[in-house]
Amino acid sequence: MSLSVLRNALPNYAADIGANLDMLAAETILSDQQKWGCFLVCAFSTGTPLVLQAIQQEADTKLSADAKIAARTAASIMAMNTVYYRAINLLQNHDYRGAPANLAMTALANPGVDKIDFELWALAVSAMNGCGSCLNAHEAELHKRGVSVQRVQAALRIAALVNAASVVVRAESAAAG
Repeated sequence: MSLSVLRNALPNYAADIGANLDMLAAETILSDQQKWGCFLVCAFSTGTPLVLQAIQQEADTKLSADAKIAARTAASIMAMNTVYYRAINLLQNHDYRGAPANLAMTALANPGVDKIDFELWALAVSAMNGCGSCLNAHEAELHKRGVSVQRVQAALRIAALVNAASVVVRAESAAAG
C-alpha cells in the first residue's frame, strides 16, 4: 500500500484532498524526516487503518527506525497532553492551571530525534486535537529555535490533510458498511 492507494481510495468529492496529498508529499520546505515524521505522527494519531497503512509504507523508506519510534512517541504523548491541557484551559475555574499536571512526559525532553523535528510533530498533533495551549507551547519552542512561519505552516497543512483524508475514509467506510 502507498499514497497512490490512499489517493485512489478517495471519492471524487475529495479530489482536493488527493491533489493536496500529492502536493504536500512533494513539498521541500521541510526536511524529509520532518515531513514524513509529520505525516506519520498525524496518521498514527487518527488511527484510520487505510490512512495509517498508506502513510506508514511511504514513511518506511524515508525515516530511520529511531524517527519512526519518535513519531509514535509524539503521537502517544500528545494524545495525553492535548486532552489534559485543553481541558485545563477550557475550565472556567483557573485554579487548575497553576497545579502540576503530575503526568510523565520525559519523552518531550529526550525524543530520540532532533528537537525541532519532534516539536513540529507535536505541533501537528496539537492542531489535530484542537489544543490551543499545546499549539502555543510548541509554536513558541519552534520560534525560539528559529523555525520559520512557513515551516510551521507546512506541518499544519500536513495535519489538516491527514485529518481530512481520515475523515473521508472513515465516513465512506461507515456509509458502505
